[in-house]
Amino acid sequence: MVVLRKWPRNLAGCVAIALSFTIASFGQATGDKPESKEILPAGTRPIIKIPRVTQPPRLEDFDGMVPNGAAVQLRKVTNFIQNKPSDGKPATERTEGYMGYDDTNLYVVMVCWDDKHVGVRASLTRREPSTPFDSDDYIEFTLDTFQDQRHAFLFDVNPRGVQADALYTEGEGTDYSWDTLWYSRAKVSKDGYVIWTAIPFRSLRFHPTGENHWGIMLTRYIAQNNEYDNWPELSPTISGRLNQEATASGLENISPSRNMQFIPYVESRTFRGLDTRDPAQPRFDSANFQGKAGLDSKFVFHDSLVLDATVNPDFAQVESDEPQNTINQRFEVFFPEKRPFFMENSNFFEAPLIAVGFLQPRLVFTRRIADPTFGVRLTGKQGPWNLGFLIASQSRPG
Repeated sequence: MVVLRKWPRNLAGCVAIALSFTIASFGQATGDKPESKEILPAGTRPIIKIPRVTQPPRLEDFDGMVPNGAAVQLRKVTNFIQNKPSDGKPATERTEGYMGYDDTNLYVVMVCWDDKHVGVRASLTRREPSTPFDSDDYIEFTLDTFQDQRHAFLFDVNPRGVQADALYTEGEGTDYSWDTLWYSRAKVSKDGYVIWTAIPFRSLRFHPTGENHWGIMLTRYIAQNNEYDNWPELSPTISGRLNQEATASGLENISPSRNMQFIPYVESRTFRGLDTRDPAQPRFDSANFQGKAGLDSKFVFHDSLVLDATVNPDFAQVESDEPQNTINQRFEVFFPEKRPFFMENSNFFEAPLIAVGFLQPRLVFTRRIADPTFGVRLTGKQGPWNLGFLIASQSRPG
């Protein structure tokens, strides 16, 4: 990371540049903490072909927990294996995963049976609660769209259809501050529950080729048993998670599209005060007009590079931070990043460094850029390289 010196006094701020190039096997290039990439025995990492559907499946196609209509086109997977509490044993409840795609979406449907009638736990909460689904049943699927076994997208849904999404980085964990657009529906019955999801390809990042190969993993959590079931098997005796994923093939002629987004805003305020110095003739003073304008924009090109640019960003609509107890706190508080400009591929700026004591250093902490006047970010993946570039100017005190 390179940090520029402070600008002259007429610009009371700073410009921070963070430039991060990481190879898929980051540890080899930077002295990262070791990651075991053990080669699993042949046959333990299945390869499935996901079919292109002629008609999008619907939640209603799974009435009775059985696929009907358009759902019969989907690829079915079974044989979920416990990760916890009994590693390697068959799941205590039946779980079936169904997958398919069309020109615009990837469809994943999970049919979760409750044959033993242990009960389904599900809360109707806001999207992505602060501790996603700690006490609920839920399903999760992992998409490693570059199949580099380093970064992946996570999508979680509980039986009430409440969503949570995140970025997963091998060796670093899960970042739930990332958000994207996708769709989910759910239905609970006496036999269990069904969850239907549709992930637009334009919400993902990947290299379009003649036939794409993605890493994929399906997970079901049964809250009553504190049980995690996975397809394919995810064993805690093997270091790493994404190196145990299955391969999804058959994804042909799809693209995240070269989409562009422009979000301008204009804000104006007028103040008039009542002058009562002469009680017999009170009057309003002259109007005080204030105006402000700004723009957020996003450009996706080469299908995997994303350019974010902003001028006078307005973060007034961003979700507020949850209070944290800082009594007798010796270290600074790291609030999660929720501002849209800083969100795309934010995990690229969290490259693992050597920890000092209980502290885990960060490559760059964007919350220190409190009130930027402009900013530019370029993030993406080119070949084996992860690219992250950030420049921001903060001329106002933050």
